[in-house]
Amino acid sequence: MTQASSETEALTAAPEGIARAAELLCAGQLVAFPTETVYGLGADATNGAAVAAIYATKGRPSFNPLIAHVADVRAARRLVQWNDWAEAMATAFWPGPLTLVLPLRPDHNVSPLVTAGLDTLAVRVPAKACARELLAAVGRPVAAPSANPSGRISPTTADHVRAGLGGKIAAILDDGPCGVGVESTILGLAGAAPILLRPGGLAAEDIEHALGCTLMTRAEADPLTAPGQLMSHYAPNASVRLEAQDFSPDEVSLGFGPGDFDLNLSPSGDLNEAAANLFGHLHHLDALGRPIAVAPVPERGLGIAINDRLRRAAAPRDS
Repeated sequence: MTQASSETEALTAAPEGIARAAELLCAGQLVAFPTETVYGLGADATNGAAVAAIYATKGRPSFNPLIAHVADVRAARRLVQWNDWAEAMATAFWPGPLTLVLPLRPDHNVSPLVTAGLDTLAVRVPAKACARELLAAVGRPVAAPSANPSGRISPTTADHVRAGLGGKIAAILDDGPCGVGVESTILGLAGAAPILLRPGGLAAEDIEHALGCTLMTRAEADPLTAPGQLMSHYAPNASVRLEAQDFSPDEVSLGFGPGDFDLNLSPSGDLNEAAANLFGHLHHLDALGRPIAVAPVPERGLGIAINDRLRRAAAPRDS
């Protein structure tokens, strides 16, 4: 379903704004809404035409599955075949920046466009209160990839959404900047052992501690089984150079830790602060129209997710 109007409504996270956003979603329209990770582009996950509009509006490949967002654990259990691992993860980390991939229930009612034809579903209960209020008001799972043109920098403010999708979607529900700033961690629980499908806003070490086991990891050559696995993704228009120890005059610099940079993810070296600033800083530097050079970020904790996004932003892309 294409969006009927060239006007994108600006809604606030007050009760009337949430009610209007829910009304639009139930009518098959696209609504951007905030989670604690990034802003998502939401559609009724049971409405195939609405889900198709996500792919068309973002320019997203239809083989790239989506995450279904739900208001609570009970709603998730109605969609997927629950197991002990899922129960442990939901108890420890939901609501929060963790997506679980589980086999679909036979009576799930989710459009096959959400799963890209797979027999599993990625499902999450977001932590941001207005997101859960919206999902409860809709009463259906809401498919929601990041609210940006496909492959570009993910949005962490309503202004980022408006810059990329303004006039193309029905509404933007604004509740300020996102606190985590990188997408959710995706954990596969449909096989013989838990597997990390995408690093994100919850550190793998925390998951391993809660499960009491070491996670398997996905190889880049493996088939797509969850969102955010495309090699070139989260990309600015400008080129990106990683692990920069020095900077040329034609570049803009993105730093981490002490130093003199154009923008700094975290002068104190705090990985939580760096994750929250990552996409916003990339948006700002990209607007300057110069190549971006990025200082090293430690490969630990949330640094794993930050470096994953940076490598995908720097990857070769189709011209």
